[in-house]
Amino acid sequence: MVQRFPRSKLAPDGFSVDSISLSGSRVQIRLRSDKQAGRCPDCGRLSERVQSHYVRRPADLPLGGRSVELTVLARRFWCDAVLCSRRIFCERFGDEVLARHGRRTGRLETIVHHLGLALGGRPASAFAARLMMPVSNDTLLRAVRRRSVEHHEELSVIGIDDFAFRRGQRYGTIVCDLERRRPVTLLPDREQGTSRAWLAGHPSVSIVARDRGGGYGEAIAKALPYAEQVADRWHLMENSSRAFLDAVAKSMRQIRKAVGSAIIDPKLLTYAERLQYEGFLRRQETNETILALAKHGVSIKKIVKRTGYSRKLVRSVLRGQRSDVFRVRQSSLEGWLPWLDSRWEQGSRNASALWREMRSKGFHGQSGVVSEWARRRRLAEKANQNALARTPSARSIARLMTLARDDLTKSDAILVAAIESNVPELISARTLINAFQQMIRSKAVAKLDAWLETAKASLVAPFASGVEKDITAVRNAIVSPWSNGQTEGQITKLKLIKRQMYGHAKIDLLQARMIGAT
Repeated sequence: MVQRFPRSKLAPDGFSVDSISLSGSRVQIRLRSDKQAGRCPDCGRLSERVQSHYVRRPADLPLGGRSVELTVLARRFWCDAVLCSRRIFCERFGDEVLARHGRRTGRLETIVHHLGLALGGRPASAFAARLMMPVSNDTLLRAVRRRSVEHHEELSVIGIDDFAFRRGQRYGTIVCDLERRRPVTLLPDREQGTSRAWLAGHPSVSIVARDRGGGYGEAIAKALPYAEQVADRWHLMENSSRAFLDAVAKSMRQIRKAVGSAIIDPKLLTYAERLQYEGFLRRQETNETILALAKHGVSIKKIVKRTGYSRKLVRSVLRGQRSDVFRVRQSSLEGWLPWLDSRWEQGSRNASALWREMRSKGFHGQSGVVSEWARRRRLAEKANQNALARTPSARSIARLMTLARDDLTKSDAILVAAIESNVPELISARTLINAFQQMIRSKAVAKLDAWLETAKASLVAPFASGVEKDITAVRNAIVSPWSNGQTEGQITKLKLIKRQMYGHAKIDLLQARMIGAT
């Protein structure tokens, strides 16, 4: 028996089909309501007295590769209630079927909303046109804003962090529900007062995960004094690694002496490197002047007045944060230097031949780079000095000192051994950072107090002071199962949405797309 497709399936719920006609690539469907009466929107009374008819033409989903044109015959009714102020009312079909003044059916509106959530404005508009549902980018964004929802569940465990509207210029705040794993709200800035006001409106919060920057800690303490604060473990690990990098940067002068490259012969420098070296000498003179004044008890304010340098520069010099080291320019030969040294010692002194041999092994640089290296090598041998010994950057040294010895090349192992024998303070700093990170991994919170006492007298003392100021949140980070990692993941998602919208989305649209998509 052949089963025919029922015509009623072509219409939204609550409608019956009067007629169907095909016209090229279009399907024209005429509909009317199944209901015999209409309900007055003011008094709620049913009425069957029809005053007049009118036609609505909403857009609908395509059918069989053809666009659909709906013609809905709607009615106006008389309201017979004596006390009702409305005498005539229009027939309503419900927002899920066809909203009042709606230009699209409910099922098409749902598709439009989800396209706007997933793709934004312009990309969603182009994709909708391919799906035979043409809609403008502004309409898509209006649908996202109009159908946005807010979650009103009681919050217990939240994560809070900042995100950038424009990096380095303007920031906002995101709050996430860590139990339900979804964002709760976006705040227009990261000011302490804004965060404090929002937190004060949610007294049910008992645990707050946050990073260690900004004023979130103070805002939480003032708004929710009994809430438990948890520092983010990833940031603790990253800050500890950064502390060791800062310790290496402060020790670069001793490291340079240890590797035998403290003396620079300007005759062996290129013109560009000579300019850099002159700037390095000027900066060294500045540092020495500031340190000499400070040694004689001159305050920072007076040093600024006497020298004319900025307060920021003076403070960074006195804190040891302006450790300037001159290094000759890095080049594409960095990874090939051990091989070049070995070939040079074997008697291969022709730069062009060395370059051709390197090209066959995968080198992509120009021959002039090898020629310059060979010229310098000859000058250095003639002068019987190693005046251009390269000192790696502080970041490279920190990486080498934290790698296992088995993972180092012979030259790197020699470099690390020279640094360790001449700068023992770095060994102590590395040991302390390793102990702190192991403490977090193993949740050994009992060792924290002893670690702080030892770290205060080392090169990582600034990091230890920061941990001591935030000691309660750090202790909770070690033992608590909660972390701000979920919030960081939501920020990554927020960045994707911002890039999709070319960075021009306002906070209400960002919030609608972030929260509406969860």
